Amino acid sequence: MSSTGVKFYQVGSFAVGNRLLDPELRSAQSEQGRANSLTSGHRACQGCGEALGARYVLDAAMRAAQGRMVTVNATGCLEVFSTPYPETSWRVAWLHSLFGNAPAVATGVAAGLRATGKDDVRVVAQGGDGATVDIGFACLSGMFERNDDVLYICYDNGGYMNTGVQRSGATPPAARTTTTQAVGDEPGNVFGQGKDVPRIAVAHEIPYVATATVADLRDLEAKVDKAMGMHGARYLHVLVPCPLGWGSASKDTVKIARLATESGHFPVFEAERGEVTSVRKIRHQVPVEEYLTLQGRYKHLFSPVRRDDVIDRLQAMADRNIARYGLVEEVL
Repeated sequence: MSSTGVKFYQVGSFAVGNRLLDPELRSAQSEQGRANSLTSGHRACQGCGEALGARYVLDAAMRAAQGRMVTVNATGCLEVFSTPYPETSWRVAWLHSLFGNAPAVATGVAAGLRATGKDDVRVVAQGGDGATVDIGFACLSGMFERNDDVLYICYDNGGYMNTGVQRSGATPPAARTTTTQAVGDEPGNVFGQGKDVPRIAVAHEIPYVATATVADLRDLEAKVDKAMGMHGARYLHVLVPCPLGWGSASKDTVKIARLATESGHFPVFEAERGEVTSVRKIRHQVPVEEYLTLQGRYKHLFSPVRRDDVIDRLQAMADRNIARYGLVEEVL
């Protein structure tokens, strides 16, 4: 009996069925023997995007490193909910650093491994946007400048969620936090503040920079795999919605991450040595309002008085991302 190749069709959910693929093409999450780097027993909130992101990233990294990997974790939500003393949910070689020095600690770990001849052990550092964009920014830039052999992962949930949902340098404009209240003529976070760390990383001309979200597992795993195949400083910035801080339903975490990319609010791209090499095209473009309305942190833009002036400014930012990175296919 002759066999024919399997054609795979995607509809609606953008999902892909791993069982229809050859084993070597399946995602790390579909493998029965996956590392399960962040295992059960942690205390993350229901629908936590950071917990999803960390599991996806580290399982893919462990597969790429064949289990020989050390992880350095900055203080923050990820550290707090995963290691309530004397328990831990980590199944990797894991070190806890201070809030601001994870890149420096990871650099030291990499240097120590190199000095002892363990060149086959890879180093991954990780932290939230507070530890990355704000408190640890100098250490991160130094790691980039020295081109240290570390893959650094930023899990961006747009604020200091562990300590009470305060604003960070990655909090989007107009978003409500406990330190950027929805009051006055310019409610929420101020426009023009903060840092676009992926672009700053690109400016360092390090070997690899990429952005990703928890809404596209295959894209995220592919970027981790690519980064682990390189040496030198590498940076991966992952959008991880936070139901608590964003005022969203726990069931909508993946949906919101997808809308962030489909609206142009969060551009997904790759860069190597200072040049953007690929972008994730928008498949079904939506207005940024569709992304905003699912989040309580933007509720003040719609009630009691609709703020079209602010919504239009956020739409203009998304449109600028689309133009800058060429996120929408041109119609000929």
